[in-house]
Amino acid sequence: MTGRPLQMEKQPNQVLWNLVFGALLLLMGVGIYKSSQSIEYIWRWERIPQYVFFKAENPLRAEYDGTVKTNDSGQLVLVNDFDDSEQTVIKGFADVQVYDGDLVFEGDLLAVNYEWKAGPIANGLVMTIKLSLVSIVFAILLGVISGLARISPNPALRNLSILYIEVIRGTPLLVQIFIVYFFIGTVLHLDRFTAGVAALSIFTGAYIAEIIRAGIESIHKGQMEAGRSLGMSRGATLRYIILPQAFKRVLPPLAGQFINLIKDSSLVSVISLTDLTKAGRETVSSTFSPFEVWFTVAVLYLVLTGILSFVVRRMEMKYAARN
Repeated sequence: MTGRPLQMEKQPNQVLWNLVFGALLLLMGVGIYKSSQSIEYIWRWERIPQYVFFKAENPLRAEYDGTVKTNDSGQLVLVNDFDDSEQTVIKGFADVQVYDGDLVFEGDLLAVNYEWKAGPIANGLVMTIKLSLVSIVFAILLGVISGLARISPNPALRNLSILYIEVIRGTPLLVQIFIVYFFIGTVLHLDRFTAGVAALSIFTGAYIAEIIRAGIESIHKGQMEAGRSLGMSRGATLRYIILPQAFKRVLPPLAGQFINLIKDSSLVSVISLTDLTKAGRETVSSTFSPFEVWFTVAVLYLVLTGILSFVVRRMEMKYAARN
């Protein structure tokens, strides 16, 4: 065999390019900081944590007039001045406000305990997760049914699917949310959450239908003919031969559509559904710290989409390992 020996492709210096990446991130951070300084913005990050999680007071107040005494166990007890049998043991509290021998009137503060509670941003995050998960389930069902109808030999089903897909993909999601909530929701007496789920599911289902249709049509027609030649019905061939192969191909675009759904869920705030975006607006009006709030909201959306991307990548690796 003659000719020049094959040379291995030169690999880039990993350390060098990681340093370049870190330098770009640092440069981006400095740029954001300098931009805020140019408009004389004062960062107030200390205002944000209490709107995510905060320590709430759980006070214990006297239900009657009485005297604080120490019982045989060394515990403070509020004894009713009119009925000695009625007593309130003051224990398990982080901050006790009374002492032995104190006279207490009804409504006075006896002790305070503290517990962590979710703030408006955390509650909005929970609402976004709940809204997205429910919408994804219904969008998958609607998308699969519409996608199969899109390639159906039945002209009524096929044309109905085409009409649904073209109308939904040709109109803005915001307009669809208004129509579902103010028109359909009024007729069917839907609450805000149900209307939001319906609008997101209908919108995302149209795109999933096209993804499913493209995935099925990407499988060679010989697969269907082979299944039919084995005596399988069209439905059985789709279920056991076509769809499993198509699913692996449509997984990446489906993941992208689910990520878009999570981000599109921010639009439901226009119907006064307190999701993460609406919670962010309310927090801005309370803290007057728009940059800190919106950066926090953006990071939380990024966490949600990042988790979904990670799960999808794991699924892709799992199915690739089976081949």
